[in-house]
This record gives sequence, C-alpha cells and structure tokens, in this order.
Amino acid sequence: MQRLDFIKQAFLSLKIGQQQQQQLLIGSTLAVGGILAYLVHKRREAKTIPLGEGWWGAGEKPLSEDDTIHPFEVQTSDQEIEDLYERIDRTRYTGSLEEGCFQYGFNSTYLKNVVSYWRHTFDWRKQVAILNKYPHFKTKIEGLDVHFIRVRPPHREGQRVLPLMLVHGWPGSFYEFYKILPLLTETQDDLAFEVICPSIPGYGFSEAPHKQGFDTLAAARVFLMLMERLGFSQFYLQGGDWGSLITTNMAQMKPQCVKGLHLNMFVSKKGLKMLLSLLIGPYLPFLVGFTREDVRRLFPYLEKNVYEILRESGYLHIQATKPDTAGCGVNDSPVGLAAYILEKFSTWTDLKNRDLVDGGLERKFSLDDLLTNVMIYWTTGSIVSSMRFYKENLKTNIEKRVDSRTGVFVPTGLAAFPGELMHCPHSWARTRLRNIYSYSYLPRGGHFAAFEEPQLLANDFVQFVKKVEVSPFIF
Repeated sequence: MQRLDFIKQAFLSLKIGQQQQQQLLIGSTLAVGGILAYLVHKRREAKTIPLGEGWWGAGEKPLSEDDTIHPFEVQTSDQEIEDLYERIDRTRYTGSLEEGCFQYGFNSTYLKNVVSYWRHTFDWRKQVAILNKYPHFKTKIEGLDVHFIRVRPPHREGQRVLPLMLVHGWPGSFYEFYKILPLLTETQDDLAFEVICPSIPGYGFSEAPHKQGFDTLAAARVFLMLMERLGFSQFYLQGGDWGSLITTNMAQMKPQCVKGLHLNMFVSKKGLKMLLSLLIGPYLPFLVGFTREDVRRLFPYLEKNVYEILRESGYLHIQATKPDTAGCGVNDSPVGLAAYILEKFSTWTDLKNRDLVDGGLERKFSLDDLLTNVMIYWTTGSIVSSMRFYKENLKTNIEKRVDSRTGVFVPTGLAAFPGELMHCPHSWARTRLRNIYSYSYLPRGGHFAAFEEPQLLANDFVQFVKKVEVSPFIF
C-alpha cells in the first residue's frame, strides 16, 4: 500500500513538473515573440528628421512674408540675344589633341560644330515659346522667389488625379522633364498625375540664396512648404541626382505627406555588410543578395566604382571647395559654359561616349534640347549659385548629417539605369530605404533618366504608384 502511495505521489510530481515546464516553455515563447515583435516594430517605426527653419533672402528677415503665388513667363530680348552672339563670336578656342575624343573633356573640334549650330541655327525665341507651353509660377518662401511649373492633366470622367513633384539635379533643370510630362499627365488605367516641377533655389529661374548654408535639407523644407501652399496634403515624389537627395529628405521630414518616393539615383550606407558582399559577391552572389545583373554592373569593383568615379568627379571637388573661382569663367563665356555642362550629358549618359569624337551627344539628345538647358543657366546667370550647392552640402562630412543616419520608411520605388555612375543593388539599398515596393533593372539609359528615356522612367514610376495605391503604407 505504501509502495502504491509512493508511486502515485511520484506520478503526480512528474505531472506537475511537466505542467510547470509547459508553462515555462509557453512563457518563454511569448517573451521571445514579444521581443522579436518589438524589434520588428522598432525597425519599421517611422522616424523623422527635424523640419528646421531658415531665411535665405537678402538682409534681415521681415516680420511677415508674402505667400502669394504669381504667374511667371520666360522672356527674352534682342539685347540678350545680341550679347550672346557677340560673346560667341569672340570665343578663343583651344586645339584638340589627335584622337583625344572626349577623354580630356569636351572635344574642341566638335565644340566648334555645336557653337556654329548655336550661333546660326538655334532659335532661342522658339525655345522660349516651348518653355512657356506649360504654366510657370513664382512664390516667396524663406526669402527666396521659388520658380515652378504646374501641369494638370486633361479632365476625364472617372480618372484619379494624384499630385507629384519632380525634382532635377545638376547640371540639369526643370526642362529635363518636358518629355516625360505628357506621359504622366495622360490617363493610364484611370490614373493621371498633376505635376509640380520646381527649380532648386540657385538654379535657373529660382532666386539664389543670399546666405550660406542652403543645402538639400533647406531645399526639402522649401519644397514641402511649396506643396502645402499649393494645397497638397499627400503626394508622390520623384528625383535623380540632387533631386534624389532632396526628395528623400522631404520623405524623412514629413513621411505622413509622402505617399511614395521614386528614385533613379540612390546610394547605400557603407559598412561591414557592404564590405563582405564585395568580397563574396563576385563568387557567391546569392549569399549576399546579389543578382547576376548586380555582379555584371558592379564588378570589377575598383575599376567601375573607384577609378571611374575618380576620373569623373573632378568637377565635384572644385564645386565642393571653390565654386566661385571656377564659376567666374563659365559665367562669363557662353561657349565655356556649354562645354562645361554638355560634357556631363555626354559622359554621364554612357562612359563609352568618351571614346567618340562627338561624345555621343546627339545619340540621345537633340542640340535644341541641350542648348535650351544651357540657355536656362546662361540667361539667368545661375551657374555659380548652382555650383555652390555642392559646397553647401559637402563642406562637412555628409555621412554624419542627421538624414544620413536616419532610415527612409515611406514606400519607395527604385529604377536602376545601367548607365548611372554608380550601381546600388537592392540588398544595399534596403539598409537605408526600409520600405522598398519595387526595384527595377532598366535595359538602357544613364544619369539623366527623364531626359534620355522618358518612356522607361514613366512606365516604371506608374507601375510603382499602382503597387502603392493597392497597398498603401499608413503612418
């Protein structure tokens, strides 16, 4: 009997122990699950950067600022054109090296052909009329007259119209978007866009800052204020070059306003993950999230992403240090300005263009379009202030700025063009861009995507927007 009682007590103890173990296991599982959920939540948590404030006008900040939006029209005059011709006629050319092509910069022999077209065939009055085909406006923000165009789609029954801001970079302008605008304002599957294209302050028809410190953060704040002034509480953004950083900053400052961010230029954070992927990627790309196309575009890494960048970034070092010194010459000479700007439209479209006598310029662009962009800089005298934008952003380590240390959590679409100066794989991009809805390898095109391949960029952007509209991200 005692033996039976002992067995019964042992069995009960074992049962209680098993129950305690089960409870401990359940508790541990819940705890681990809670920690993981918290970590995921923290990773997905929408973080923002400070909006800040500024005043970039001349003199002291007034007590109030006129927020009226004024119509604006691009104009020219006989005097402006005659001055251009006189300066062109006085140009002193440098002889080009034999077989130098574009390896030393803009080829002098081909430059004479471009300038001859500019002087005798190019019709600036005609191009001014083309610029004015879309409505232009100006409004005062933080002491600066900010220029923009606003293009509304034709009204159609049942269509949804979504607001969109397109932001250019250097040495481009709002004119880069003139070929993509019709593609975006046409209704596709009951979807169309109302497009705002501003000029970055210091570029083209936007007033240049009178004070030091106007960087991408300041430009982002100004453009957010512009969209608010136009009555848009939520909108899409698209950008390349400086425009990619400005629109990214806008998404970081007010993510609740940005329905989606689409970029055709994007970079990654440096770190151990990047280093390991560079070591392993050429041999076992799948282990580091690379595709075959990533490997083709990235490697050999030193040649494509170090030596090539060194060859093509001399302008950056000048503009990030002493922009006013170099700017004196190109601001005074229209031919010097054209050579300085158009060389970028050659090389940044395709690095192989350096081996061509004409730089391949007319393979993707017409001289009328290229010279119209140059004329926007020339007639406004804005090349120096546009160059200063590099100094303002790079006078300190940009990687230590608050925006570089903060993720981007809005829905993001990435268009990777093969001719872009640096390729950034999806696995690298997501270290900073935390909510990538689409990543596309485009078959052709380079740095000036909207100018070079408007249809490809428009298609990619529209497909991205459709994904966001089906599954929007709520803050």
